[in-house]
Formats: sequence, C-alpha cells, structure tokens
Amino acid sequence: MKRRAIASDVLDEAFPSIDLPIQPPYPPAEAKTVSEIPRDKGWMYEPKWDGFRCLAFGAGKEVLLQSKAGQPLGRYFPELVAALASLPAKRFVLDGEIVIFSGEHLSFDDLLMRIHPAESRIRKLAAETPATFMCFDLLVNSEGKLLTNLSFTERRHALEHFFKSLPKNEMIRLSPASPKSEQADQWMRELATMGLDGIIAKRLDEPYRSGERTAMVKVKRIRTADCVVGGFRYAEKGNGIGSLLLGLYDDEGLLDHVGFTSSFNREQREELRAVVEPLIGPPGFTGQAPGGPSRWSTKRSSEWQPLKPKLVCEVSYDHFSGRRFRHGTKFLRWRPEKKPSQCTFEQVVPATKSRGIKIA
Repeated sequence: MKRRAIASDVLDEAFPSIDLPIQPPYPPAEAKTVSEIPRDKGWMYEPKWDGFRCLAFGAGKEVLLQSKAGQPLGRYFPELVAALASLPAKRFVLDGEIVIFSGEHLSFDDLLMRIHPAESRIRKLAAETPATFMCFDLLVNSEGKLLTNLSFTERRHALEHFFKSLPKNEMIRLSPASPKSEQADQWMRELATMGLDGIIAKRLDEPYRSGERTAMVKVKRIRTADCVVGGFRYAEKGNGIGSLLLGLYDDEGLLDHVGFTSSFNREQREELRAVVEPLIGPPGFTGQAPGGPSRWSTKRSSEWQPLKPKLVCEVSYDHFSGRRFRHGTKFLRWRPEKKPSQCTFEQVVPATKSRGIKIA
C-alpha cells in the first residue's frame, strides 16, 4: 500500500510544444454519472475500461501522452510511446484508456506500479507487463485536421477508418462500440469478470466537448468515488492509522468532510503512517470539518490530524445522502493520476438517466 500512495503533483511537468491543432494539456471530455443505462435513441455504447484516461498526441516521431488531469504520462509507458511513434499515420490525437491485461483480466495494480521514479524500474515493468491503449475517439486525423466540432457519429467513422489503415497491433486497439443497449447490457454482465468498470454512453449528435460532462454519461458496476484524504485518526490501540478522513470539493472550491474509510488490516495500518504523517499540516478540510467526539469515542479516536490535500483514493460505498457517506466506505486503491481538485460532489450526486430530462 505504501509504495503505491503517490500524490498527483508528482506527475506534474510541462509539455513541449507539438505541431498539431491542439496542444497538451488539453482537457478531455468527461462523463456524467447516471444510475441506469439510457435507452432512448441517439446513443452509442462503449465498455468503460478500468485504467488511466489518456490523450495521445502524435506528430512525426514525437509522441506525447497526457493524463486526464493534464499531466505527462509518456515516461511511465515507454512501450506505448514507441508503439504510437511507429504507426504509419504520422499525425493524430487519440482519446483512450491505458490498461494492462494480466491474462484475461485487467490489472490496475500493475498500472499503479508504473508510477515510479526509477527509469530502470519502469523499463523492466514495460517489458514484463506491457500496457495497451484502448482508443475510443479521434480528435485530429492523419491529415492534421481537427475533428472536435464534428458529431460523435462522424468522429467514430473517422476513428474506424484510421484503424483500417493500421497493421494489427496488440498494444494499440480500437475500443468496441455499439448503438444497441442490449449490447451494453451484455458487456455489463459478461465483462465484469475481466475487470470492466461499467458502461459509457455517448450522444451520437454531439461534438467533442473538451472539459465538459454534457455529451456522455457513465454507469458503473459498483458505486465508487475518488476522494481527497483531508485528514486521519490514529487507531485506539497500537501506533497505526485507524481511519482516513475523506473529502469532496463543493461548488465554491471548499473541501467538505464526507466520511471515512477504515478497512485496513494491522499491517496496512502501520504502512499508512509512512504515507500520511509526512503530509500532516493545514489546510485539512476548508469547508465542513469532522465533528466532535460522540459518546462512544475515546479521546484518541475523536482527535484527528489535518493533511495537506495531496492524496486521492478511490473508495466504494453503499449510500450517500445529506452530503456524506452514510456508512463507512471500503478503500479500493490510490489514484495518483487524479488531481485532488477533480474530486467533487458530482461523482456522488448522479444525473438523471434520460436526455429528455436535463443531464448537464
């Protein structure tokens, strides 16, 4: 757990310029969370891959990989940079997801292992567990033409045409898509065992809306949220960490305390000390803060330590209401490729499922 807990700002670095109509960092289009797969006409459905969102910029032999948060990823995935640089199309901007297959399953743990400071370690892992880039949108074609103002129908056709000109490459793949909701249902059922995260549904008539959540929705298999670790409490017994205190940013940019996660064994509680103690300090929660002790609390369990908002973790939860998780959440993993500022209430307040009711 300790070695995979990385603050997102470790990835921050400036991009060089590249000879393309759009430059990184370029905010990718995002999806609004809904509770059910939309069934009305005008949607295209895709699997939601469990990996790192990535925009791939290519011009000649120069390839830049950008995370969802606008950070460079190329040094962590040299095998993808080489594979993209070898494509016969010498100009492109592709939108997709970096995943790693372990047999027939997706391995997010192997992805997290790539975020490592040592280049020799990265090269070793790239050879042992090569990544795959699953492509689902084309923003600039091989002629250098910007496609973002075209409808998704037109961009999907252009993406399929782009792939027809490519030799078969296991590392650069076209993500499947279907206009049939029955296919989305099948993916949700049958691909869960390989690690499919859910379903993405995109409006066929919409352009590419950079940085917006108005043209596509997502339905996840389980309820999860990316949260900022705004503080922690020590365990009542021993020297370990009892719980991590979770926060989400509100519309005013304030970090509100929304709950906790404490699903750690004894070894993990000890490991967490090395993760969180170096970050002790203000501001902690800048909005709603953890409350005072309850009648069941001891002095130690009620005291909490504020943290600098550097760490992002993903948790699963059962129910969210009244601006907080109603029960304790389950820690799933660290998310170093997510910026703390991306952890907002939008994740846990789903939009309606129908286009007939405003989604944006």
